[in-house]
Amino acid sequence: MSKSPTISFIGAGNMASAIIGGMLDSGFQAGDIWVSAPDDSHLQSIRNRFGVSITTDNRYCAQQADMVVLAVKPQVMADVCRDIAPVVQNTQPLIVSIAAALNADTLDEWLGGGLPVVRVMPNTPSLVGKGAAGLFANEKVSKERKAMVQTVFESIGTALWVDDEALIHGVTALSGSGPAYFFLMLEALEAAATDAGIEPATARKLAIQTMAGAAEMAARSEHDPAQLKRNVMSPGGTTERAINTFEDGGMRDLVKKAYDAAFERSQEMSKELADKQ
Repeated sequence: MSKSPTISFIGAGNMASAIIGGMLDSGFQAGDIWVSAPDDSHLQSIRNRFGVSITTDNRYCAQQADMVVLAVKPQVMADVCRDIAPVVQNTQPLIVSIAAALNADTLDEWLGGGLPVVRVMPNTPSLVGKGAAGLFANEKVSKERKAMVQTVFESIGTALWVDDEALIHGVTALSGSGPAYFFLMLEALEAAATDAGIEPATARKLAIQTMAGAAEMAARSEHDPAQLKRNVMSPGGTTERAINTFEDGGMRDLVKKAYDAAFERSQEMSKELADKQ
């Protein structure tokens, strides 16, 4: 593999664009990046924005690469993989998939077998450089290639490895779906504050900053969330009463049920997508 690897993206959606932007900001060179997609006008906008090389030919794009990032929808992944299979069987690049629910063995089979494959479960805050991604590598991925993938995904946030691919379902339920959980909390807080008479725009700004500040405190603190929560609470005070209301309402059980539901649906989707193809 070359000292400066060439990385090809099959698919040019929002997540691919976020990754490319993060890579360029962290020191990757535009000349080492290729992108393919069926829509030439969209590709032209990608080239104008990032200065990368573009093509509508997936096989040609894959042929350039030391690392191929599969960034297409799961429903079309089988066709894309089978199309580029002859090329990647010849060149043996590292395959990285950011598609939800498709396991490494399924992808490898569609690509002809025997390839180093990494699955990545990114999340939507990657679009603003604050992503949280879970990564899994099959046994054919070397330490050097794992480091390369980690460098790419750390350019858009945090990237952490799991040893068992089944845990990717848990990552999906945690950080993959997780942003929506916090948006729901944000929505509910804003509505409650508005009902109390605070202007909607003011309520939203205060709620967003409160959420961002709490997350930053948790990231920087040596304390666990339970202690951080206690630090905000005064005996008999407003926070204690609010927290007790959450606890009495079964918030912990509800969060666990929601997490489990997302986990189970991730498993179901994995089987459904594999069976359909």
